Order: sequence, then C-alpha cells, then structure tokens
Amino acid sequence: MANYKDIHGSHIETVSSDPSNPINGQVWYNSTSQVLKGFTSNPAGSWASGGDMNTARQIVAGAGTQTAGLVYGGNVPNTALNESYNGSAWTEEADLNTARRAYAGSGTSTAALLAAGHTDGPGSDTAVVESWNGSSWTEVGDVNSARRGHFGTRGSNTSALIFGGIPNVASNESWNGSSWTEVGDLNAGRSQAAGAGADNTSALCFAGSPALQTNEEWNGSSWTEVGDLNTGRENFTGAGTATAALAISGGTPPGAVIANVESYNGSAWTEVADVSAARNGNASAGTTTAGLTMGGATPPITNTSEEFTTPTETTVTFTAS
Repeated sequence: MANYKDIHGSHIETVSSDPSNPINGQVWYNSTSQVLKGFTSNPAGSWASGGDMNTARQIVAGAGTQTAGLVYGGNVPNTALNESYNGSAWTEEADLNTARRAYAGSGTSTAALLAAGHTDGPGSDTAVVESWNGSSWTEVGDVNSARRGHFGTRGSNTSALIFGGIPNVASNESWNGSSWTEVGDLNAGRSQAAGAGADNTSALCFAGSPALQTNEEWNGSSWTEVGDLNTGRENFTGAGTATAALAISGGTPPGAVIANVESYNGSAWTEVADVSAARNGNASAGTTTAGLTMGGATPPITNTSEEFTTPTETTVTFTAS
C-alpha cells in the first residue's frame, strides 16, 4: 500500500507554524501546537439542494441573491405568480399584473424589474415592463421593441439593459429608471442567451440559440467579442457581473439538457461543479461565489432550487480516534 512519501515525494514535514500557501492534500506536523494538520481544496465549488418553490415553472427569470431571491412569471400556459426566497424557503408574494414567460429580469428581492416577454396566445410578444417595490408590481415605461427569448443585466431595477430575442435579433435597449433608449446592437443577433452585469454600463451576453459558445461584453457604448464558453448552450440562465459571471445548465440541440456550469473571471470561462439536476429554461440569482438556480425543465418542469458555494480551501486537524 502506498504511503504519504510515495504519493507526495516527501515525508510529513515538521514545522513551527502552518505553511502560508499549502497545496491540496499537503499534510504537516505543527510542533508549536503539537497537532497534525492537512489542507484540502475544492476549486470547482459545489451545488447543494435549496428550498422547493411552491409552483414549478420554466422559461422564467429571477432577481436578488442566494439568501434573498425572487422568481416570477414563467410556465406554459403563463403564470403571474411571484415568490420570494429567504435562503431556505419560498413564500408567495403579490402577483404580476400581466402573466408572461421568456422575459428579462433584473434587480433585488425588494426592487426588481421585469421587461417584455410572451403572453398567452399567438403573436403576443409584449413591450410591457413592470417594477417590483417589495410589496407590489407597477407598470412602468415600455420597451421600444416587443420581444421574447431575450436577456439582460441582473443588478438593478433603475439601470439595466435588455438584448437579443427571438428570432435572433441584435437590438439592445438601455433603461435609466424611467424610459428605454435603443443603444448599440450586439455583433451577432441571438435568442435564448444569458447575460450578466450590474447596470446599463457593463454587461455580458453569452451563448444562445443555436447552442452558441460566443460571448460579448458591453462597455456602455458598444459590444466586443471576448472569451468563448467551453460548452455551447441555449435556453439557460446566467448570474453575476461582467467580470465575474456564471453560465448555469441549459439545452443543446436536438433536445439534450446539460448540467454543465461555467464561471467567467473577466477573460476566460472555467468549468466548475455541475448542478445536480440538468435543466433548461431555469432562473437564477446571486453571484459566482453564492449563486442560486431555480425551476426549469429537467424534464419535467421542476420546482427545485440549488445553491452554489464558492470554491473552498480548508485546513483540517487530525485527531486520534
């Protein structure tokens, strides 16, 4: 049987203080505290089950954080139901004024935005926008172009973008808290993409139909192609900012659903821990260090949620049993 020296090329080191930059699997004996210690690292992070929503839903978006989230609308036929999350359980809140799916969502659990989307019935893409104040939804300024299957920035209900949409449009609109203005188009039209960003001055638009890998970054005036995803996908969700984003699960033609999750650091995408249940049409909230995804179709349509924990590094103490 292999011993520690066979695996790591050295005996267990005796030191007077813990090493400042240990490697994964390293073990040492601290002679000052007279304790045997080791270091473990999980660079990919991990997903764990969160609370189940009251209503299963898909083709949906969310807002907020991992411990203070919001999910609203979605489904086929559409629902106006709205739920908030406190980190462990979902609670039904006041309904939307207009039931819809395939829209863009942004903001926090107490100040959210819902822009455009698809209402039930043929040809019923809408331009209507609603704002949430923590207790009720109010209709605010319409977008210039009705659309569905688009995405947008995530952080605010007073400064946001929406971009793309079916059938693979490139148009991009900016929200200043009272009205929408058409601004610089995407380089490539797309639908069923995902986005990230804190406001209308910085954003990402990544992947989309047909299972694209391409990624574009918005600097407040124009879009630039930046690092591609490792795995193309569509009909999925994104979270985070323009320099720290997550791409969570999604679909690949002709009907596969993937569990793959990738993290963006401002220049490149890295595969991190997969979600437990592959899903598409899902919603998200949070950041690359504390993310949340909920709903979607696994299939079937689900009410489950999962919480992402940042990559971890831990020093452990070994004790005799």
